[in-house]
Amino acid sequence: MDTPESTLARLEQTIAARRKASPDSSYVARLNAAGLPKIAQKLGEEATEAVIAALSGSAEDLVGEAADVLFHLLVLLGAKGIPLADVMAELDRREGVSGLEEKASRSE
Repeated sequence: MDTPESTLARLEQTIAARRKASPDSSYVARLNAAGLPKIAQKLGEEATEAVIAALSGSAEDLVGEAADVLFHLLVLLGAKGIPLADVMAELDRREGVSGLEEKASRSE
């Protein structure tokens, strides 16, 4: 059975490969051709849709929107040259740290 990490790693590889494709044949290539502001806008739209699904949609709606958020976040990370491994390492670093402590440490 796949782990969430292996699924995200495969998706990251697929996105990297599609970034090099023609914008006429690939949504990822089209987003990248439109530039970072468009990619960020799309991530924001998907995040908003996830919030709406959480508040007024079904569990199925939220699952679909959450998948869209993760996908578009990986597109954005790839466009910025940030590997998913860096995000996972940051999550590992924060593991076991109170969210309140972690936020306080950022403002110091």
